[in-house]
Amino acid sequence: MLHLTFRQLSVFEAVASHLSFSRAAQELHLTQPAVSMQIKQLEENVGTALFEQLGKKIYLTEAGHELYHYSRVIAQQLTEAEAVLSELKGLKRGQLKISVASTANYFAPQLLATFSQRFPTITVSLNVTNRQALLQQLASNEMDMAIMGQPPEGLDLVAESFMDNLLVVIAPTNHPLTRKKSIPLGRLAQEIFLMREEGSGTRIAMERYFEANGVKIQAGMQMNSTEAIKQAVQAGLGLGVVSLHTVELELEARRLKILDVEGLPIRRHWYIVHRKDKRLSASAQAFKNFLLDEASGLLPLEEIG
Repeated sequence: MLHLTFRQLSVFEAVASHLSFSRAAQELHLTQPAVSMQIKQLEENVGTALFEQLGKKIYLTEAGHELYHYSRVIAQQLTEAEAVLSELKGLKRGQLKISVASTANYFAPQLLATFSQRFPTITVSLNVTNRQALLQQLASNEMDMAIMGQPPEGLDLVAESFMDNLLVVIAPTNHPLTRKKSIPLGRLAQEIFLMREEGSGTRIAMERYFEANGVKIQAGMQMNSTEAIKQAVQAGLGLGVVSLHTVELELEARRLKILDVEGLPIRRHWYIVHRKDKRLSASAQAFKNFLLDEASGLLPLEEIG
């Protein structure tokens, strides 16, 4: 039987995450000899080396990689246990870790502001990232939940829609098609489209829609953010497909226009996503209920087309 202490595991996790004794010591507010002693005792307890040194760098051994995985799981379970016990003791406080796809960041802060007004004792941490990193965070259980526009397939996740996500075709205000009504979808095959990066939820939805309707679009420049797409469209480099939530300011300022295309907008949804095996804290459950019950009313979309 392994005789490990939580202290040893927390020190080990810090060293393993930084691959540095000195940085781990700084993070934990310990001296470097104290960190080294904890690791030495831990290696004696497990009966094998957890780190190896090559030159001036240290690396995890195979056993170290295995223990690092379990130490993170244990740390996460302890955090969840602390939250549950705090709730049982009636403490009116909590923490909430949310990750959002970069496109959702155009409206997520407004929702979080309203939520924080309702629950001022809940500390919210917001992380904005791309779809690939967000999926990795879900897989590694690094956050409570995520907001995204295209829930992944084949993963053991719970995804519930809470608000419409209308994808529209945007053009510069001087584009000839801005003066047309009921543009046939096939007409867009003559235009150049600025594309999001591979794996983007917006790009996936866009490509599926055009393919399902037998329209082959011409892909132009590829960009890794909606902001870059909007700027490039304004500059006349092509058309773009974006969420209506992301262009409200540009439409008001008349820097961009939405094309009146038959069959559009593409009607999608925003989703709140978390691992199926995730035990949601009271704070996380309160936020999920808030989104499902109120988000669509707080951020109404003007009907298009």
